[in-house]
Amino acid sequence: MQVTRERLVRWEDPLASAGALRELSGLDAIRAVRDGLVPPPPIANLIGFTIVEADEGRVVFEGYPGEEHYNPIGVVHGGFALALFDSAMGCAIHTTLPSGVGYTTTDVQVRFIRAITKDTGPVRCEAIAVHVGARRPSPRRSCATGTVASSAPAPRPAASSSIVWTSTACAVLRP
Repeated sequence: MQVTRERLVRWEDPLASAGALRELSGLDAIRAVRDGLVPPPPIANLIGFTIVEADEGRVVFEGYPGEEHYNPIGVVHGGFALALFDSAMGCAIHTTLPSGVGYTTTDVQVRFIRAITKDTGPVRCEAIAVHVGARRPSPRRSCATGTVASSAPAPRPAASSSIVWTSTACAVLRP
């Protein structure tokens, strides 16, 4: 007999959260989500990740890969890692912005180093804003880099826990 698996996903109104966060500086907004003062965006509950660290220009997300993320060849779909670091890198840029200013991803470059499975355990994405463009009224490009790595220690001292390296560009959207 085949076992059926299911997963229930719950979330709160994302527009209410976005409205509350718009009143805060980017760093305060990301910390409010991290600290549970504002509900996380639905994508975090759907994919399965949380913010674990937030400083100006740097955030760390932790994701929890499971078989619900598997693709047809029996490993976690690359979209899991992509969603994790796109969110983390955007948030790294967000931590540098004043209240009322948004951003959107314009492009992402990805290098997958090795596969993720449910046995990988929690993975962490450290994202760092490396450039936030000149302040002017029109959209400007900002860049961040990120690395997704296993939270578990590498099996050998010389072994890397890196799974994905990436970079992104975002347009900063001023009111």
